[in-house]
Amino acid sequence: MALVLYDTLRREKAAFEPREEGKASIYVCGPTVQADAHVGHGRAAVVFDVLRRYLAWSGLEVTFVQNVTDVDDKIILRARRERTSPSIIATRYTRAWNRTMDALGVSPPDVQPLATGHLLQMQELIQTLIDQDKAYERGGNVLFRVRTFQEYGKLSRRQIDDMQQGDDIVDADVKDDPLDFAMWKAAKQGEPAWPSPWGPGRPGWHIECSAMATTHLGAEFDIHGGGLDLVFPHHENEIAQHEAAHGTTFARTWVHNGMVQMGDDKMSKSIGNVVSLEEAVNEWGQGPLRLWYLSAHHRSPLIFESDRLRDATIVHRRFVTFLRSARRAAGDMGADPEAAAPHLDAFRSAMDDDVNAPQALAALHELVTDGNERLSKAEAGHDDARAAVAGLADALVEIGDRVLGLALTAALEDAATREQQIAPLVAQLLEQRAAARRDKDFATADAIRDQLSSAGIVVEDRPGGARWHVEET
Repeated sequence: MALVLYDTLRREKAAFEPREEGKASIYVCGPTVQADAHVGHGRAAVVFDVLRRYLAWSGLEVTFVQNVTDVDDKIILRARRERTSPSIIATRYTRAWNRTMDALGVSPPDVQPLATGHLLQMQELIQTLIDQDKAYERGGNVLFRVRTFQEYGKLSRRQIDDMQQGDDIVDADVKDDPLDFAMWKAAKQGEPAWPSPWGPGRPGWHIECSAMATTHLGAEFDIHGGGLDLVFPHHENEIAQHEAAHGTTFARTWVHNGMVQMGDDKMSKSIGNVVSLEEAVNEWGQGPLRLWYLSAHHRSPLIFESDRLRDATIVHRRFVTFLRSARRAAGDMGADPEAAAPHLDAFRSAMDDDVNAPQALAALHELVTDGNERLSKAEAGHDDARAAVAGLADALVEIGDRVLGLALTAALEDAATREQQIAPLVAQLLEQRAAARRDKDFATADAIRDQLSSAGIVVEDRPGGARWHVEET
């Protein structure tokens, strides 16, 4: 395949060359399950879901791993506030995460490892580093010697003397160097702990992903993904731990998505400017919300604004409307795949260029425009046009639903169900409207149309009579 991806490590686009021919392995950092997901989390979920879907659509066998961090300072803090156990908090929000991902149309990972289920693998990696004098134990804590890994900083392009580790550290007085970070934390009163060669404790954040990724994908897997906010220190430390211990490449390609912003600030729980992802899906729907996520290139910032989501809703409605009209016009006519070939080529070209979703959506718009231009002939019974719109409709579903997850077919089916329920009443009103038009009582005819419109029913006057459908919600 001709896919190129921007690699954060190399700071350039490079051809995607899987480790194993015909296969692709992806690890994406998953949630720390201490609260409900917000709209910012949804962006990474959709970005990597679309990448995964595209690789599979292109013929690769994809193994997708996304972990759950189910032991963390934030989980412990929430448990204290609620006077419950960290495991109850972790279980509750893991279930909530999976439920919300399903509502967003994100395919479940092939493997969803829990940090607490991989403590032995973490301890083995830590012991390897201790044996090489690249880590040391202090009072039950085990810390990584950052300066023993000469390439430290290669992902974030930071100078080592200018770095600060930020979160997930132990007290500075137990460190040999302020840069060193904790891989194992000694047990504290009232916190969860597990046995280890260095005494009871729990893992640090960074060691979790280093161990889980290679456990399920092996060394030098294809793609490691996550948000740009994870580049340092999390991903930098993952690389350092694995490559210092084994001397082999950790991940071949690093893909990072830009942040969702509310005004000038990143959407973040710590700032408090978050919008619940579950509420956003309920308000806007799976398809429009995913269209909004894909409206900017994945490496660029994305602004959360109601106007942009309304625009995405209009786009989704346009796609569904064409799909409905095309299927009606085509009837049982076989599809002409050649009609969609140029649009599929444009879609592939956009996706192969670093998964350029805005350009891919432009290809879908061109497909729908092409289809709408052929509809009148198809509705008039021209077989060539009917076959063409059938082919275009099939292609729209193929790439819109299968690759981008826009739920076009689901929206159409939902509308059809509602149409069946109200069809007798609408038919009666349309008969009254037709009679009013014949009597040139246009005020009554317009009033009936307005009444239907206010109920979400779109009426189209065609040469063969009025046609109606339920407007997508």
